[in-house]
Amino acid sequence: MSRTESTPVPVLDAEAPPRRTSRAVAVVGRNRYLGALGPGLVLLVATILRFVNIGSPGVLVFDETFYVKDAWTLVHLGYEASWPATAATGKTLDVNGLFQGGQVNVFTHAAEYVAHPPLGKWIIGLGELLAGGAQNPVSWRVGVAVIGVLAVGLLMLVAHRMFQTPLVTLVAGGLMAIDNQAIVMSRISLLDNMVMFFALAGFACVLEDRGWAERRFGRWLMRRRRDVGAWGPTLLWRPWLLAAGVAFGACTAVKWSGLYVTAFFVVYLVGVDMLLRRRAGFRFWYSAGLLKQAWAIVLNIVPIGLVTYLLSWTGWFVTSGGYNRNYVETFPAQRFTGLLAWVPAPLQNLWSWHASIYAFHTGLETPHPYAAPAILWPLIARPTSMFWDPASMAGGNGCRFGTCAAAITDIPNPLIWYAAWAAAIYLVVRLIRRREWQAGLLLVAIAAGWFPWLLYPKRTMFFFYSIEFEPYLLLCLAAVIGLMVMRPATASSPDELVAAEARYGLTVRRGVVIGFIGLAVVVSAFFFPLDTGMQTPYWFWHIHMWSPTWI
Repeated sequence: MSRTESTPVPVLDAEAPPRRTSRAVAVVGRNRYLGALGPGLVLLVATILRFVNIGSPGVLVFDETFYVKDAWTLVHLGYEASWPATAATGKTLDVNGLFQGGQVNVFTHAAEYVAHPPLGKWIIGLGELLAGGAQNPVSWRVGVAVIGVLAVGLLMLVAHRMFQTPLVTLVAGGLMAIDNQAIVMSRISLLDNMVMFFALAGFACVLEDRGWAERRFGRWLMRRRRDVGAWGPTLLWRPWLLAAGVAFGACTAVKWSGLYVTAFFVVYLVGVDMLLRRRAGFRFWYSAGLLKQAWAIVLNIVPIGLVTYLLSWTGWFVTSGGYNRNYVETFPAQRFTGLLAWVPAPLQNLWSWHASIYAFHTGLETPHPYAAPAILWPLIARPTSMFWDPASMAGGNGCRFGTCAAAITDIPNPLIWYAAWAAAIYLVVRLIRRREWQAGLLLVAIAAGWFPWLLYPKRTMFFFYSIEFEPYLLLCLAAVIGLMVMRPATASSPDELVAAEARYGLTVRRGVVIGFIGLAVVVSAFFFPLDTGMQTPYWFWHIHMWSPTWI
């Protein structure tokens, strides 16, 4: 195995100088404190930013009108039920107004057609049950907020496993904790934050499997050192891939975009296996990767992922009122015939619903004022306005400034966002030149979350879908920051260490990094009112609109 494949991206104190100078001892001490206290502080910041005043605004924001109400019926009936459009008197009902006013049980028992699987709504509904019922706006969002905090912790764990450096770990988690898009998506009950979390969990499992498979492969080589053959072994038992299958299945059970993530990582794992066999000297490494290992990778991930996905539909299976629950019983002509006639009726019913959902998504081209094609996401060309209070604009709702604004807009921290994309491009160059596996894994993860949307330029999509791959952008930025402040590993004396740091301009680079992080904190604080729907003077809101396309 080459050094570029086995050695992590070099970062601060990845390799200590031969002589432990007093300065090096101080650095080790600082790293110990960073590793012990830093993650807890980052999680504390993430928790505060996601939970403070989370019940405001006390109205259903953007697509919360679907998911919050669907979740409430789901935890009561086992399936998503509809809400009445009219009262018994024939008067049109303002269902959202009733719900926001505390009348949350006016739903019917008739099934509601929904376009996404139920797992994300189960999580929202569990929060509603545990946080005082849907009468309390806090309960609408607490489940998603918990997921947001857990994502920060998981990202730090992934960074630690990839780079083994406290600084990179804390930078990655800290950027996620303060990024404004990550905050917005953790404070509003949409499904995309949960897609991001389960995809990140699958990424973590793939990361662990890489090391596990290499160690097992190495043990096999040690036993067969005289007769390695031309193909190599089939590694069938892959516990971390089984865990990845569960995570990717859960991701798909929130939104079908999890299927793309699964497919990308299956291809990645097959490619990694091929390279592993090539480095070990197997003659038919390419054929062996396809014929001996690819099926085993699929077998570890796909079946358990499918089971996980189907388990998310348990409420629909064990009840009889869900949408299309009795479809083939009602329309016998729609039953499967021939080789598929054995498929149980409930699965046939579920398939009919999935066919309908697929048709809905592939034909979704409804114009929307905040639609944003995926090709423009790196530019933040059209962030999504999720909440706007017209009463504040007219001086109402307690406005003390004459004309006010209360808004929630999905604007990431622009400084972090653009720097992260620049870092990702830089890692493309490093991957080509140095073949560093960390760069390759991060870039595959970004591609899994972004590239599929590029295939549907006419489909209605929104900028906030990019939360799915934002953690990997932040890991790219954290890795590059680690490279910028890297300590030279060749110095053997204090004088040589000082000279080496001066030669590499480390003092200047560290100053730049400190300035960048400090400015990023300021920018996040500046945009925070737009993350929470906080009422501000209108002029204050307007100076946040850095582009006409943001309005």
